[in-house]
Amino acid sequence: MNHRIEALQHALKEHRQRLLKHNIYQSLETLDDLKVFMEHHVFAVWDFMSLLKALQRELTCVTLPWVPKGSAVTRRLINEIVLEEETDVDQEGQPVSHFELYLQAMSEAGADKYKISELLEYVQEGKSVGAVLDLTQVDQSVKEFVHNTFRIINEGQAHAIAAAFTFGREDLIPDMFRHLIADLNERFPGKLDTFIYYLDRHVQLDEEVHTPLALQMVDELCGDDDEKWQEALDAAKVCIEQRIKLWDGIRSLLPSEA
Repeated sequence: MNHRIEALQHALKEHRQRLLKHNIYQSLETLDDLKVFMEHHVFAVWDFMSLLKALQRELTCVTLPWVPKGSAVTRRLINEIVLEEETDVDQEGQPVSHFELYLQAMSEAGADKYKISELLEYVQEGKSVGAVLDLTQVDQSVKEFVHNTFRIINEGQAHAIAAAFTFGREDLIPDMFRHLIADLNERFPGKLDTFIYYLDRHVQLDEEVHTPLALQMVDELCGDDDEKWQEALDAAKVCIEQRIKLWDGIRSLLPSEA
C-alpha cells in the first residue's frame, strides 16, 4: 500500500477508534431501540448514495456528448463501486440498491419510514437538501450529518469527496457493522433477516472489494500533491467526527435510554 495512504490512515486512527468504541453498539437492547436506530441511520444510508454519485459525476462523463474524462483507472474504480451499491442483489438474487434494501429491512422490522419517505418526496419535487431536512423535522444530529455530506459534495473537490467516501464510510463500515450483527439473529428471530443480510453484504463487499478500490482511488486523485493529501485528511476527520455525533444523537433517543 502507498505510504501516503498508510500515513493518512495512521492520522485517523484515534478518531476511528473513538467511533468503533462508541457505546451505541451495546445500547441497542430491544427491537424498539433498533427501530429508532434504523429510522435515523437510514438518512446516512441515503446521503451515502449522493456521495457515491457525486464521485461518479466528478470522475466520469455523465453529460452529452460523451468525451473521455480523467483517468480510465479511476473511472473503472468508481463505476465498479456504483454497480454494486446502486444495483446489488437481494436475498432472492433480484437487483436492488442498498438504500432500497435498507427500506425493506425497516419494513420487516416494523420501523417507521415516514420521515425518509417524506424526504424523498420533497427531493423529487426539487426542494433543496437544507429545506428538506427542515421540513422533515429530523433530529439535529441527522441534520448536521447530512449537511456535512452535502457541503463536501458541493465544494466539488474530487479528492475530498473520495476521502469522505473512503475513510468516512467504506473503510469504517465493516468494523462498525460487525458490532451490530453480533447476536441479532438469536435475539430477534425473523424480524431482522433483511437487516442482517444488508449488514453482512456491506461487510463482505466493503472489506473485500470496495475499500481496496476506494483506497486506490484516493491515491490516484491525490497523487503527489501535498495540499490534496491534507485536504483529504481534513475531510475524512470531519466525516468521522460527524458520525460520532450522529451516534451520540441516536443513542440519546433510544427508548431503553429514556
